[in-house]
Amino acid sequence: MSQALPSAQHYGAPLALDTWVQDKAHLLKPPVGNQQIWPGSDLICTVVGGPNQRTDFHVDPFEEYFHQFRGNASLLIADRGQFERITLREGDVFLLPAYVRHSPQRPEAGSLCTVIERARPAGLLDAFEWYCANCGALVARRELQLQSIVEDLPRAFASFYDVAPTERRCGHCGTVHPGRDWQAWHSLCAQRAAATTQTYPRVSH
Repeated sequence: MSQALPSAQHYGAPLALDTWVQDKAHLLKPPVGNQQIWPGSDLICTVVGGPNQRTDFHVDPFEEYFHQFRGNASLLIADRGQFERITLREGDVFLLPAYVRHSPQRPEAGSLCTVIERARPAGLLDAFEWYCANCGALVARRELQLQSIVEDLPRAFASFYDVAPTERRCGHCGTVHPGRDWQAWHSLCAQRAAATTQTYPRVSH
């Protein structure tokens, strides 16, 4: 017996995004910050709100699509011991290649971005990495089978942030990663920014 195909409205009728955002406004800010629009879909469509600044770098085995539809944000990229910044201004769209280490930075309160990813098949793992702000070396890596962006990420972060400071020590230069203290991490990055940080230009077509 053949399996019935889902109807055109399997995920519900078209929704007014502005109304959806208003209904979820209390969740689109710290400590949650993001909400999935259609749970259980093959495309993971989330809306992410600011303010939120991070020290972790996500390693996604698939591409990610960003539409910064309110306010401004950026993606900090970790690449071979250096940090590069991709600016997302209001109205910008951006497609991030798979496996690029990226850390979304959303300093503006009320900023909103739609992020679209693919659901991960069993056995294909995501990873979160933390880098030394002093020398750029990898400090820690956590791999996981991602099932829920909303629920799984906080647990992955806690597995690094809740350990003793000595377990967050850089094996290359000895600097202790400040963990949840994103201000300290970004401040140290800024001190070496002139030599190690590149800002990608914005293009229009």
